Amino acid sequence: MVSAKVATFDDLLVEVKSYIHKEENIDLITRAYLCAEKNHSGQFRRSGEPYIIHAIQVGYILSQLRTGPKTIAAGLLHDVIEDCEIGKDEVIDMFGEEVYRLVEAVTKIGNLKFKDAKEYLAANHRKIFIAMAKDVRVILIKLADRLHNMRTLQYMPEEKQKKIASETLEVYAPIAHRLGISEIKNELEDLCFQYLEREKYYEIARLVERRKTERDAQVQQMIREISSLLEENHIKFRIFGRSKHLYSIYKKMVTKQKRFEEILDLLAIRIVTDNETSCYEILGYIHATYRPIPGRFKDYIAMPKVNMYQSLHTTIVADGGNIFEVQIRTEEMDDIAEQGIAAHWRYKENLNGGREIHQKEIEEQLHWFKDFSVMSDDVNDDAMEYMNLLQKDIFEANVYVMSPKGRVIALPNGATPIDFAYRIHTEIGHHMVGATINGAIVPLNTKLKTGDVVEIRTNKQSPGPSEDWLKIVKSPHAKNKIRSFFQKQETERRNDGVRKGEDMLADELKRRNLDHSLMDVKRIESIAGSMSFATYNDIMYAIGTKVISTQSVIDRLAKHKTFTSLDNENLIKMFNRQESRKRVPSKTGIRVAGIDSIKVSLAACCSPVPGDDIVGYISTGQGVKVHRADCPNIAKTKERLIDVCWEEELEEKNYEVQLLVHSSDRNFLLSDIVTIVSQCKAGLNHVDSKVDEDRIFATTKMTVTVKDAEHLRTLIANLRKVESVKSVDRVIL
Repeated sequence: MVSAKVATFDDLLVEVKSYIHKEENIDLITRAYLCAEKNHSGQFRRSGEPYIIHAIQVGYILSQLRTGPKTIAAGLLHDVIEDCEIGKDEVIDMFGEEVYRLVEAVTKIGNLKFKDAKEYLAANHRKIFIAMAKDVRVILIKLADRLHNMRTLQYMPEEKQKKIASETLEVYAPIAHRLGISEIKNELEDLCFQYLEREKYYEIARLVERRKTERDAQVQQMIREISSLLEENHIKFRIFGRSKHLYSIYKKMVTKQKRFEEILDLLAIRIVTDNETSCYEILGYIHATYRPIPGRFKDYIAMPKVNMYQSLHTTIVADGGNIFEVQIRTEEMDDIAEQGIAAHWRYKENLNGGREIHQKEIEEQLHWFKDFSVMSDDVNDDAMEYMNLLQKDIFEANVYVMSPKGRVIALPNGATPIDFAYRIHTEIGHHMVGATINGAIVPLNTKLKTGDVVEIRTNKQSPGPSEDWLKIVKSPHAKNKIRSFFQKQETERRNDGVRKGEDMLADELKRRNLDHSLMDVKRIESIAGSMSFATYNDIMYAIGTKVISTQSVIDRLAKHKTFTSLDNENLIKMFNRQESRKRVPSKTGIRVAGIDSIKVSLAACCSPVPGDDIVGYISTGQGVKVHRADCPNIAKTKERLIDVCWEEELEEKNYEVQLLVHSSDRNFLLSDIVTIVSQCKAGLNHVDSKVDEDRIFATTKMTVTVKDAEHLRTLIANLRKVESVKSVDRVIL
């Protein structure tokens, strides 16, 4: 058990020598302590204690987990780089590269610039977890450090207490749970609960204490009965009562909306035996003697949890009506249930194999750890995004499905076969064309359930994921992979467009016998701003996708003073011809500032009409889309906007506009609305009127045609005068 006592270095040595015997290993730990003591001399914690006490407690917790000498040495030294004047070379010279890497991994990031404290924390967490993906000892040191910090949190200001407790509950307790270290996870959760929900913590503590005497008596009576039963059948065992930790009780009360009295496993007994067969034999005797509650039996021996936890769980009713949860497991299972990966990776002297072999064993034992390692290898520079991915895909994963070969995959609630495919491998996700669950073909948006066996059908000729998949998938990992696919496609398409634009402009310059140096990047970029572009590539892409013409670029180069000084007679003459040529009004009635020969169309979302304030949006491959200036669809795309205006002499034509009329329902309402449209000499292309569910109000959608904004304003003003009409608005899709 991880003790909460304040240990001395002598206590640490006693614990260490119980399983580490080589003198060189004891010497390493002693030298690490002496180095930490020397460098932390004169430093004190908020409690007033010398700082070295914290380092000793971290080392002591690690020794209780039976970690190796290098891990304990790193635990003793974990703050020397951050808080003392000691550098990399000095640590390596004294303790070796491996110890230095462990110490550096748990050292906070230096004084880099971050937007806020949240981003700084995310960056530190990402650093630790990426290091953990390569060496799990990193997180064992960090958990020991955090556990002692939580044990002494009472010396911090209240605001800091809540901040640290919240971070611990969101990040460190979940990773302890995923690693199966329930001793540390349970203590961290209870400590966090105490600082975050103080009143509820003490309320539940009082309720537990109030029933303690009665509950202990009931548990001891049941222990005597079960002991007699097992002794009669000559089974080796040890049996004891166990207490539920307070945060676990609170979570059940909240998530299952139960009162304290309804939590079934407050009375809990654990039976530990020597082999798996005896576990099932004990279960048989207990079920034959006591009535089991249906639906409460779980076999985690045959189907271990993803953190390696194995045990049989059953809930029984005793003769007096008391309800008990009984756990049955072997000694090895009990060790792993309490200390998880730390129990699996206990230090043994003279054991063959180094860190890499142990790390590989962990990946084989913990199915999710391999996924976690892949995610960490594939990490980008966004620390917040990485931590969000870890939170959703690892910490909150609670749906466990299997591949046909038996590999267990942990996914978040609501996950689909697409999430599963991307967790197996990125390329399987990209080439996925279908899926089967438990042998039956299913739609790709089917929600997976724990125990499902999922098989993915792929096709190498598949064009890749659909953008609709982003609406279906639940895991950030899958979303990131799908987005990356489209970003890569967009980059490739853009690069192709840039190359095509360069070829088109070069061909046009050659055809006109103009100087090829006009394509110089700096020269092109000097006119970019005047054409509402930012860079050389933007202009080339616009040419390649026919958003703008080569002629318009050459015109602008000729007009720009930097190039008139080139005295290129062909260029100047050509520009003069362009200037003298009479402009032909566009078919849409729109003039694009400074650019001719460009595809222009009116945006269907906001349906601008002459007289509206308008702006152009440079779309991909569709020229300029003209929107009303107040259209919300372009509010966040200012870098792609361009000045446009209505032609001064417009050809008379009708423009479609969609209107939405809200009114009280009454007889002849629609007839009156249609009459007004006719009286205002507007066209009516479509009308649809529906009475709302309350049978009081009505909504009328209609598409009208008007000549300009003034015509439209007159129509709307008259519609608003119709009896029972509440409002008339233009629709923006």
